Amino acid sequence: MSAGAGAGAGAASRPSQRPARRSERLLGLFEDHLFASYAEKTALDVRRGAGLFLAWLEERGIAVVEARGADVEAYQSHVCTLRQKDETAYSIGEQTHRIAAVKKLFRFLYQRGYVLSDPSGAVRYPRPEKRLPQGVLTRNEARRLVEAVTEKTPLGLRDRAILEVFYGSGIRESELAGLRCDDVDVEDRILRVVQGKGSKDRNVPLTRAAAQAIEAYLVEGRTRIRGATKSRRLFLALRGGRMYPSLLNDVVQDAARSAGIEKHVTCHTLRHTMATHLLKGGADIRHIQVLLGHACLSSTERYTHIEISDLSQVLRRAHPRGR
Repeated sequence: MSAGAGAGAGAASRPSQRPARRSERLLGLFEDHLFASYAEKTALDVRRGAGLFLAWLEERGIAVVEARGADVEAYQSHVCTLRQKDETAYSIGEQTHRIAAVKKLFRFLYQRGYVLSDPSGAVRYPRPEKRLPQGVLTRNEARRLVEAVTEKTPLGLRDRAILEVFYGSGIRESELAGLRCDDVDVEDRILRVVQGKGSKDRNVPLTRAAAQAIEAYLVEGRTRIRGATKSRRLFLALRGGRMYPSLLNDVVQDAARSAGIEKHVTCHTLRHTMATHLLKGGADIRHIQVLLGHACLSSTERYTHIEISDLSQVLRRAHPRGR
């Protein structure tokens, strides 16, 4: 083989350098557009994602203006197979950010006339996995947790009421933080959630224990918290401010430690626990859907999982060779 032939074969096997120069120019124009349209942090994130995609195209000798839908799909598959330094896959959120940057890039190129069609238009974002709720408490653990706060101080009464409401109603932490005094009726045991998720209102029944804990807090505790007379919020922080999610989680986790529960417990754990216990007690899943404020039944269906311990008991009881 001649030297010229060898050189020709080598050139054919290497990615062309021309796509890189034009891609850099288009990336610069896209970057100017981003900083004119978005906050700096967002612009930098999108620019980074677009740059990673262009580098991937360059390695394959593909000009961005010649990319097809199949190329974008191949890049998405590539992103799914990437691993971090600890050998774990990137989160669905990170994968979505990278594909979103590609979509924004092609939308820009299409609107400016650099491409005749958007090859990313049919590419869908990665769907998050529907994971089963983790760390659901047993009935005994839930009872120990809500009963862990016994002190009759203003904050002790508040914390006991918070725990009883979380476990007794299953409302979200943001919904509990937004409750006002006139949203609760302790006599009829009704809690009104105003502007919950999806900007929807709903009425939630309270357990007897939750209603009694709220009443004790209102009568003996809330009035002794600084700034109570100036605030309409039901649950108040030490100096009368709002109970933010971080403070609510502190209340739950402190109670879990006091109860000797080693599981990682959050406000959301109590929501999962309440739904799981209702299902195990025979409640209809559609009733639980309304109670939790889920727009779609599929969100509630995550709680219909049956633990392996339950299946083992069924197998031992019902199978001819189970014992």
